[in-house]
Amino acid sequence: MFIGLDLGTSGLKGVVIDDAQALRAEATAPLAVSRPHDGWSEQNPADWIGAAEKVLDALAAEVPLAAVRGIGLSGQMHGATLLDAADEVIRPCILWNDTRAWEEAAELDGDPMFRRLTGNIVFPGFTAPKLLWVERHEPEAFARVAKVLLPKDYLRLWLTGEHAGEMSDAAGTSWLDTAARDWNDDLLAATHLGRTHMPRLVEGSEVSGTLRPALAKRWGMPAGVVVAGGGGDNAASGIGAGVVKAGQAFVSLGTSGVLFAATDGYHPDPATAVHTFCHAIPATWHQMGVILAATDALNWFARLVGEEPAALTAGLGPLRPPGETLFLPYLGGERTPLNDARIRGAFVGLEHATDRAAATRAVLEGVAFALRDCRDALAATGTGFDSLLALGGGSRSDYWLQAIATALGRPVSVPADGDFGGAFGAARLAIMAATGAGAEIATPPQIARQIDPDPALAAAFDAGHARYRAAAKAIGTLT
Repeated sequence: MFIGLDLGTSGLKGVVIDDAQALRAEATAPLAVSRPHDGWSEQNPADWIGAAEKVLDALAAEVPLAAVRGIGLSGQMHGATLLDAADEVIRPCILWNDTRAWEEAAELDGDPMFRRLTGNIVFPGFTAPKLLWVERHEPEAFARVAKVLLPKDYLRLWLTGEHAGEMSDAAGTSWLDTAARDWNDDLLAATHLGRTHMPRLVEGSEVSGTLRPALAKRWGMPAGVVVAGGGGDNAASGIGAGVVKAGQAFVSLGTSGVLFAATDGYHPDPATAVHTFCHAIPATWHQMGVILAATDALNWFARLVGEEPAALTAGLGPLRPPGETLFLPYLGGERTPLNDARIRGAFVGLEHATDRAAATRAVLEGVAFALRDCRDALAATGTGFDSLLALGGGSRSDYWLQAIATALGRPVSVPADGDFGGAFGAARLAIMAATGAGAEIATPPQIARQIDPDPALAAAFDAGHARYRAAAKAIGTLT
C-alpha cells in the first residue's frame, strides 16, 4: 500500500491506495489562512503538522498501515517557510496567494537573468521576492534564515528529518534553472542567499528519505517506508490525472484555477505570463495558465449573500448566454495573463434585473472567461490541447463546466467517481519511488461523461468574453 498526502491551502488530504491503485482510505483535516493585512496570506507550519497527524490517525483507523511501502507528498507551491539553524520556524509561512512582495518581484523581474534562466516571470507570489521582502522589512528574521523550504517539504522534514525538495515545486521559486533542473547560484545571490539555504533536489518520483522510526511505530508502519520527492500540487494532480504527455491537459477548479498542459520539452515564453515548470517525473515539463481565484471567488460570493456555494449553483438550470452583469475575479490580484498583484475584482453592469442567480452566473462566467485568457496565453506559446479533464471541487457543478467548455471551445471530460488530484498523484509518485516504476503507471482515469461546448451559445460567449476584456481594460486591469 501507498500513502499520498496533499497539503492544500484550506486543508490537508490523505489517501491510501493498494498495489492496483485502488482507493483503500481517505481523510481530510481543515486549515485556516491568516490575513493580517491587505494582500497578506499566511499559515503557521505547526498547523500543517497537526493536520497531518489527524489525517494519518484517521487513515490508520480506517485501514491497517502495516503494508505501507511508500509515502508521496503534494502541496501548495511558492510558500516561504523559513527555518533557523535548529530547524525552528522563524515566522509564519508567506503563502502562494500573498502579494505583499509585488515591488520586490518587479525589481527581480527587471533583471533579464530571471526570465532567461527560470523561463518565467517573477510573480509576487513566488518565493524569491518574498525573501527579499523579509530582508527589507524583517531584517532580524532574515538574518536567522538557515533553510528555506516549500510547504510540503516542511512536512517531509517532519516525516524524514531530511531537507529535500523536488523539481516541480522548486521551479516556482525563481531560484531554479528550469532547463537544467538545478538551483542557480546567480539567482540565489540576487536575493542574498546561497545553495546552503536550499534543500537538496530530487525528482518527484525518486526517494527523498525514509520515514522516521518513531512515526512508523506510531501509525503501525514497517521500517524503511520511503518518502518520494512528490510534486507541487498541480504537477502532482497531473500525475494523478494521467496528464504526462503533450496534448494532455486538465482544468482545475480549486481555490485557484489552473489550465495545465503537459509538454514534450522545455518551451518557455515568459511574456505570456504562462508558467513553464518541471513536471514531477524526470525529463518532462508542463505549462500552466493560473488564475488566483476560482472556487475562492464563488466562496466569497456565497459568504456575501449568506448561502452555501453548492446551493447557489444547484438551481441554475441549463446553460444560458452571459447576461449584462459581468464579474472580474481578481479578488487578490491576478497571474495569467495580467501579472498584476494590485488588481482587484469587480461586478460590472449591475442592473435592477441582477438577482442572486444572475450574479452567481456572472461569477461562474467570470472564472470561465479568465480561463479562456489562459487558453489564449498557452496558445501563444504553441501549446494546445483537444480536450480537458475536470478536477477540483468546482468540477462538481455541471453548469460551471458547461460554461467553461463553451467559453474555451473544448469538451470537458468528467472522471468517474474518485479523486484524481494531488493526493492520488502523490501516492502514485510513492509507487514510483518504492518500486522503480515510471510514468507508465500514471494512466488517465475512466471517464464518466463528457460535457461538450454548446454551439448555440458559442457566439454569445465570444461576445461575453469580449465585453469581459473591455470591462477589465476600462478599470485598468488590462493594457
